[in-house]
Amino acid sequence: MTMRPAPLAALVAAALVGAALTTPAVAAPSRGPDRPVQLDVRFATFNASLNRAGEGELTADLSTGEDQQARNVAETIQRAAPDVVLVNEFDYSRDNVDLFRDHYLAVGQGGAEPIDYPYAYIAPSNTGVPSGFDLNNDGEVGGPDDAYGFGEFPGQYGMIVYSRFPIDTDAVRTFQRFRWTDMPGNLIPSGFYDPQERRALRLSSKSHWDVPIRVGTRTVHLLAAHPTPPTFDGPEDRNGRRNHDEIRFWADYVAGPQHSRYIYDDRGRTGGLRPGERFVIAGDYNADPVDGDSRDGAINQLLDHPRVSTQLVPDSDGAVEAAEVQGGANDSHVGDPAHDTADFNDDPEPGNLRVDYVLPSRSLPVRDAGVFWPTSDDPLFDLVGTFPFPTSDHRLVWTDVRLPHRR
Repeated sequence: MTMRPAPLAALVAAALVGAALTTPAVAAPSRGPDRPVQLDVRFATFNASLNRAGEGELTADLSTGEDQQARNVAETIQRAAPDVVLVNEFDYSRDNVDLFRDHYLAVGQGGAEPIDYPYAYIAPSNTGVPSGFDLNNDGEVGGPDDAYGFGEFPGQYGMIVYSRFPIDTDAVRTFQRFRWTDMPGNLIPSGFYDPQERRALRLSSKSHWDVPIRVGTRTVHLLAAHPTPPTFDGPEDRNGRRNHDEIRFWADYVAGPQHSRYIYDDRGRTGGLRPGERFVIAGDYNADPVDGDSRDGAINQLLDHPRVSTQLVPDSDGAVEAAEVQGGANDSHVGDPAHDTADFNDDPEPGNLRVDYVLPSRSLPVRDAGVFWPTSDDPLFDLVGTFPFPTSDHRLVWTDVRLPHRR
């Protein structure tokens, strides 16, 4: 696994964001005030399992600065040193933004250097929001399985973006309330939901966000989501179908007007990303290309997309070791274990899978990529550990992309 490149000179950091950055992006030297330089920027996603059983519990844990799991999450981020990181399974509360940043990320953990993220974005999630319907057909209305997205309380399993670069918050688009039935050719199971429920269903189990990030003179759209696991249902496969269509949403969003005209955001603006815009699709998509329980081809809607770069697949030696040691379902997997990003060594299924992705547009040349999964002889192995995991059953995934920039 390749670690973070050496820090950039303070002059370039000031030119980019006007603030001191702990580990700035790398830039080539400039030969004049208007000459282009190249910036290497690290994007990452991490399902950090910073979810709690009750509302307000994460806020309480983050308030102390002493929660060991939160310290492990922060150290993992500090070791990988991404410029932009999407954290999945981060319970929603605006207080949690600064609590995690100030008490954990900004404090060196386990000998790692502190990391400074001047910018962040958080928004509500569909998880735990009551729908008023019996969505699981158990004869009762209420509970986590009848919410718009599975959750014990509003915002459980939410997400947050931290960034070294400015976020254009006025231009952020959220799609929390986009209705599943408004996607043409959707896979809503026939006969499972009544007509009123079908009209009310929301596509996103959490939300879909388009977060524009200003990197120097350029904008990169971070397309963040966390589709539902394709399990915990019945023969109707309602979660597998929803997972497929949540992934399809981004495939349509970046494909051009002919594919994205049906899309509308939470402020009523229609259409998808404009052709030529740079983007990075990130998150825990709960879908492996060849193994696991997701519908055939679900994640391939992105991996085979003509606008998505997949030339370099993030990997790690730790994932290979884990698959060999654990055996079981891993022995029958078709996919390369080096590409796994989550340790799901359940008995008997599904084994370890590739479910977490950082997928840049083809307009962003990929410089490097990896999965933070140290081997057992690495001093950092304690951050990933073995079941019960000290941090998360997922691993941080990162990709370095190169952007043109003018000084």
